[in-house]
Amino acid sequence: GAGRRCDAAAAPGSGGRAAGQRPRGAETLWGSSDPRPPAAGPGQPSPQQRTETLGFYESDRGRKKKRSLSDLSLLRFISAELTRGYFLEHNEAKYTERRERVYTCMRIPKELEKLMFFGIFLCLDAFLYVFTLLPLRVFLAMFRFITLPCYGLRDRRLLQPAQVCDILKGVILVICYFMMHYVDYSMMYHLIRGQSVIKLYIIYNMLEVADRLISSFGQDILDALYWTATEPKERKRAHIGVIPHFLMAVLYVFLHAILIMVQATTLNVAFNSHNKSLLTIMMSNNFVEIKGSVFKKFEKNNLFQMSNSDIKERFTNYVLLLIVCLRNMEQFSWNPDHLWVLFPDVCMVVASEIAVDIVKHAFITKFNDITADVYSEYRASLAFDLVSSRQKNAYTDYSDSVSRRMGFIPLPLAVLLIRVVTSSIKVQGVLAYVCVVLFYCGLISLKVLNSIVLLGKSCEYVKEAKMEEKLFNPVLTTTPGKPAGKQQGTFKSSQGISTDENGSTSVTSQPVHQKDNMPSLLVTSNSDQFLTTPDGEEKDISQDSSELKHRSAKKDLLEIDRFTICGNRID
Repeated sequence: GAGRRCDAAAAPGSGGRAAGQRPRGAETLWGSSDPRPPAAGPGQPSPQQRTETLGFYESDRGRKKKRSLSDLSLLRFISAELTRGYFLEHNEAKYTERRERVYTCMRIPKELEKLMFFGIFLCLDAFLYVFTLLPLRVFLAMFRFITLPCYGLRDRRLLQPAQVCDILKGVILVICYFMMHYVDYSMMYHLIRGQSVIKLYIIYNMLEVADRLISSFGQDILDALYWTATEPKERKRAHIGVIPHFLMAVLYVFLHAILIMVQATTLNVAFNSHNKSLLTIMMSNNFVEIKGSVFKKFEKNNLFQMSNSDIKERFTNYVLLLIVCLRNMEQFSWNPDHLWVLFPDVCMVVASEIAVDIVKHAFITKFNDITADVYSEYRASLAFDLVSSRQKNAYTDYSDSVSRRMGFIPLPLAVLLIRVVTSSIKVQGVLAYVCVVLFYCGLISLKVLNSIVLLGKSCEYVKEAKMEEKLFNPVLTTTPGKPAGKQQGTFKSSQGISTDENGSTSVTSQPVHQKDNMPSLLVTSNSDQFLTTPDGEEKDISQDSSELKHRSAKKDLLEIDRFTICGNRID
């Protein structure tokens, strides 16, 4: 009996391990070797009331609310997709902004073309000035210089600064015109025509880059020449002399004219190619410009530079197309029928240029949240240049102002056009010279009419932009009793801006001899109130450092020319 009880006592230990315990090393579903399930938390059903499914427990309440198979049918899903609704007014601001962007893109073509139309006529006015008024002004300046002994020396200057600049422009124009006679256009045409299409495409792109680079440096050369020739002689000499500057200016204009001639010749080869493949490639180059401009950050000042560049580029292309048409008409003995052969290609080039500009500006304004009203501000800034150049105390000629603002320098283009016209048109006989005189009178009439219309529209744009106080609110640029040497240190010859002790800027006039301690009333151009774009990256600059503070100052449109760095790019 005792042995049987021992066996019974041992049996539960061994039998319990088989029935109620797991083998050593075995684990439960919750990752512990403890056979007891985890305790239930407060408010949760006990483990005995849960059903084990794939390691999780489902409550009885969730099991009772299980959906039926009919609720998960395909028809119910399709019905839910067809009848599902939403409310756009819950995000009203977002959709309103998207709608405004669409309206802005729709307004861009109109506003952009209004700016382009105004800017092209500004370039035309500066370009016609070289052919019409500049020869007359040079004649009057030479007449004054010749007859100067008859009147005596009433002033220290033999000629006024503007007359000196006019004579320099005229002499440079004449010298470069005779130098261009040593360049054979026909040999250049056949040399370019013998190249392959891909090589010509690369050459044309290189010429565009070279044109931008040489234009930026060339305007500095001309400005340096004008200032060196008109600088008051009382000042300490800080230049190499007028003659070296003059030779550099002549060399620049000559090289730039040759570069434009190569561009015109390449375009002429593209027009005369049989399959028009080169012309197609050159037109597609405009669309590559979209890729390089659209997906970059732009501010208002950067967009202003790009707009000026597009105006200059479009006007230059028009002149190049005119040169191409003149050369082709000469080869076909001025047959009017051949003009209609060139007309479709000309229209195709112009249309592609317009389309690229519209698409480029539309997406730039869209990606950078710039409104279409900014183009009216750009137009007012260009109009202010024209109006201020007509003031009595203007500090620069209008053609030079256009050159600095847009990067358009009319002298090289005028030299090339005169060279092409004189080689294409032969003037023989009295009647031919009479026609030339009448044509010159027509150019003068066109220039005067264009100037009058532009001046009227410019005054209107300046009034709309409320910029009149910058024209009629003079400020003192000198302090009575201030030493002349200290005053001259504040003169900015490159920008035409003078800075007084308080840091205000004002437009300065041409250097005119004045008596000592004599304050001059000049037009103000302190334009911090007009379209200033703060630089967000430079807000934390210390106020104690005057240099850094000057570097982070706001840029006004009136202080920005074609090659001013306004951020991370120059277009």
